[in-house]
Parts: sequence; structure tokens; C-alpha cells
Amino acid sequence: MRFTLLKDLRQDKAIKPLLNGLLLFMLMYFIADFFVVNATLGLFVSDIKLTLYGNIDEFIDPIDKSVFLEYIHGQIFFMMMILLTLSSVYARLCSIKYYSILVINILMLSALLTLISLFISYFYSQSFIYPYVLSYFIWHTTAFIMALHSLWNLNFATSL
Repeated sequence: MRFTLLKDLRQDKAIKPLLNGLLLFMLMYFIADFFVVNATLGLFVSDIKLTLYGNIDEFIDPIDKSVFLEYIHGQIFFMMMILLTLSSVYARLCSIKYYSILVINILMLSALLTLISLFISYFYSQSFIYPYVLSYFIWHTTAFIMALHSLWNLNFATSL
């Protein structure tokens, strides 16, 4: 996180390639996460209901509680690492501070709502699957745009 301490990112020749690599890996993570979630939990309401609650008629068992809790635990960790790092890079590279604060708050709240709504939908009510799906797509789209915007500002902005 040394880039947050530098006044001018062009001072250090190693920071720009490192941030480029970090942002490119984040973009790959966001794309790959769609495929992973689609294969494990599902991306749409019907798939998620089938995974979480199973289907007696089709002899599909619901997800085990320990497997679900392990999934949530992993998601919390990965989201925390990705979102805190992306937010700090974005806040450092974005020139419009009010805009960046708004976007970061939307990102963090939608990611938090993703975790909470999935947890509530598994243990309490199926109706929370809808907010889960919506917030999942919002946080991924916002994070993807933030990473692209950060890459653009890092490589093409006239002043950092």
C-alpha cells in the first residue's frame, strides 16, 4: 500500500507496473468469479434456490450447513481483501473526490448486502435471494468499472 504515501506516482518506477498488474488481476478475478459462483451457487434465483434448498422431486439435496458457512467465510475474506485494496487504489487515482467517495460507498454497501442477504436467505427467508442477486451484480459491476477507471487514470491521466 506504499502507493498511498507517494505524492507523485511517477516518482517511483516500480509502482506503476505493480498497480497495473494488481488492477489486471482484479479484473480477471471479477470475470472468473462469475464462472465460479455460477458453477457453485448459481447466478440466478432459480439456480440459487435449487442449491440452497434442494428439490425433493428431483432428488437434489440442499447444501450442507457447514459447506454454506465455509462458502460465506471464504467470500468474506476475498471480498474484504479485494474491496479494500481496490477502494484505496481508486481513491488515490480518482481525481473527483466526491464522486469517488460515492462510488466506494455504493461498492461497499452492495458487497455487504450481498453477504447479509445470502446469509438471511439460507437461514430465514427465501425472499432475500432477490436482494442477493441484485446486490451481487451491483458490486461486481461497480468494482469492474472502478478497476477499469483506475487503469485508465493510472496509464492515461495527465496528473496523478
